[in-house]
Order: sequence, then structure tokens, then C-alpha cells
Amino acid sequence: MHKAKFISNINKLSYLSEQEKRSLDEVTRRFIFRANTYYLGLIDWKDPSDPIRRLIVPDVSELEPWGYLDPSDEHSYTVMPGLQHKYPSTALLLVSKVCGGICRYCFRKRLFLSRQSDILRDFPAALNYIRNHSEITNVLLTGGDPLMLPTRKLDQYVEGLFTVPHVRIVRIGTKMLSFNPFRVTEDHSLAEMIRRHTRTDKKIYVVVHFTHPKEFTPQAAQAVAMLQSAGAVLLNQCPLIRGVNDRPEVLAELFQTMAEAGVPPYYVFQCRPAVGNKPYAIPIEEGYEIFEAAKARVSGLAKRARYVMSHHSGKVEIVGKTREFVFFKYHRAANEKDSGRFLIMRSNPEAYWLDDYKHEIDDYVLGVVLEGASGLRGDTFYEAV
Repeated sequence: MHKAKFISNINKLSYLSEQEKRSLDEVTRRFIFRANTYYLGLIDWKDPSDPIRRLIVPDVSELEPWGYLDPSDEHSYTVMPGLQHKYPSTALLLVSKVCGGICRYCFRKRLFLSRQSDILRDFPAALNYIRNHSEITNVLLTGGDPLMLPTRKLDQYVEGLFTVPHVRIVRIGTKMLSFNPFRVTEDHSLAEMIRRHTRTDKKIYVVVHFTHPKEFTPQAAQAVAMLQSAGAVLLNQCPLIRGVNDRPEVLAELFQTMAEAGVPPYYVFQCRPAVGNKPYAIPIEEGYEIFEAAKARVSGLAKRARYVMSHHSGKVEIVGKTREFVFFKYHRAANEKDSGRFLIMRSNPEAYWLDDYKHEIDDYVLGVVLEGASGLRGDTFYEAV
């Protein structure tokens, strides 16, 4: 089997100068560095702006004070260590605290910063909770990266979950097809496990994480095809990251590449305000313009992604903006009364998160403002929206 050798010491990177290594030493003492020889081999080391380098090699700006350890307040929705239940139909299991590489923009840095973690410790207890909550129809395996587990362990999770009658879908969230596609292509037991558990009424979704087209190598394409042939349903999600996919032509190429591979673009996430993430984050309104400009370049098959933020109150979709206002909608809500709720905020070009908007506008006030400012009747405005 191909071995992509893991590297967790920045001083082992011969491509970096001694001065660069010294400057990054403090960063890696705070936020761990982890990569592998395959992924590092995708970098053009002559290009200081190479997007793969940006994704995996630390930046001194990560030390700038900013953000939170748990930006989406996952702790509030944790039922027991490793089990979150935020949305009625979905349970989330943190089954691993290891990744094939550490994305510099990781929003769960807390998992790697201390010995205490939120990783699942008692699967039978979690399974019992899921069994007793008939509203749960799908379970997401995440972490860390579930594909860092041996296939036999992953098999135990999937098999156990599919013994619950109301669980119809198991989702596996992974970046291993980007970091090390040989995990899939050279372990045929993984595809066999997926094939064995897939039935007409039970599906395994693999939610992959390609952030830049450069990650979609021939090896990655082979891994995608193997999983699809085994019966897995694949989707792609990624965050919008400064210096990686923040140009419309790059994001459009990513959308098109994934659509051509039969992996629909699913979500584009607002980079979460986690500690260390300031150099990678893009203000919401700038991000929306990048996202829409990218979608304008591709066909309908490639523009199925939604631009969302995983706020503590729910998954909030950014749906539109004008010069004065920004429009949001709860795509999923932690509180059922917020389901589908539409939010109108006064523009704040410096906002990185929903909490940065201070002024919500109700529909009556907005109609009056627009009528006075532009001569439009309120009903004309709503028809246009």
C-alpha cells in the first residue's frame, strides 16, 4: 500500500528556509502542524502564494488575537462526549480527533489543544440515545476525520447505526480524498463496506472537502469513482478562504470540476471565527459577491452550493445584498420557531459573522426606508426580491 508519510514537525520541511522555520515555531507550538508527503508534493514551492501551501503551511498571522475556541457553540448542543444534537433530524458523532492534515483554518482547534476532548467515548450509549429519538433520520460521522479510523472501526459505527430503523442516512465527513486519496484507492475493504451497507432504504453519503481545484488530482478522481461505484453518494463542501478560493474564477473552476466528477457542490461556508483564523477569513459581504460571481460562470449543475455560516443559532444562508442591506435566511435552525426565518440587516462590510450585524430591520421599516430613499413602493421592492 502507498504510504503518504506524515510530517508534524515544521523543521522537517526542507522547502522552507531556516528563517521561515524559526518564525513559524511559535505558531506551531500553539496550533499544531500536520501534513503528509503526498499533499506537500502538490505545492509549487517557488510560488509563495500557492493555494495548497496556504491551506497547510502555518502563517505567523495566526497568532493575531481573534475568534473563539468554539465559534459555533457546539458545546451547547453536546448531549454526551462526542454526540451533538442541534437539529431535530440530524445527530453528529465526533468519532476521531486525528486528521490526515491540519487545515490552517480549522474551526475545531479545541480538539487538538488539550488532552480533554469532545470525542465519542461510549458508542453504545450514543446509539441508545439515537434509538430513543425517532426524529433522527441521519447521522453525521465527523471529527477529526473518520477515514483516519481503520475500516473495521468505521464498519462498526455504520453497522450499529443502520440497526436503528429510523436512521436512513449515515454521512461521513472527510478531507482524506484531498489529503491522501490512497486511503480509499488502496483499501478495497472501505468500498466493500459501503457496498455491503447500502440498500434502497439505507444510504451512505460521503461529504468530501475539496477547497481548491488543485486538490482534485487523478488519484483523488480515482478515489471518488471507487466510492461512487460502491454506492456512496458524494457531495462537496468547503469554506471560502482568503488566498485559496477567494477569486470567482477559482471558485467557479472548483464548482465545475466537482460537477463534472458527479460530486455536486453542497455548501460553501463562511470561514468560522475560530482562534487563529483571521488571516483566512473573508468578510461576509465580500464573500457573497465572490460566491455569486463564481456561480454566474457555471451551469446550473455546478451552481447548486449554498453560501452559509454555521452560527450557534443555526445554519444561516446568505441570500442577497443591496448597497444598504444584507439578507439572510435560516437554512436550518436550532430553535424550530426560527426555521425559514428571514433576516434583514443593515450593511456592514467589516462583518465576518452574524453577530457583527447590530441592526436587524423589520419588513415594515424596510419598506418605509426604501420608499423614502428611492421612490419605490414597498410592494414593488418585495416583488423584485
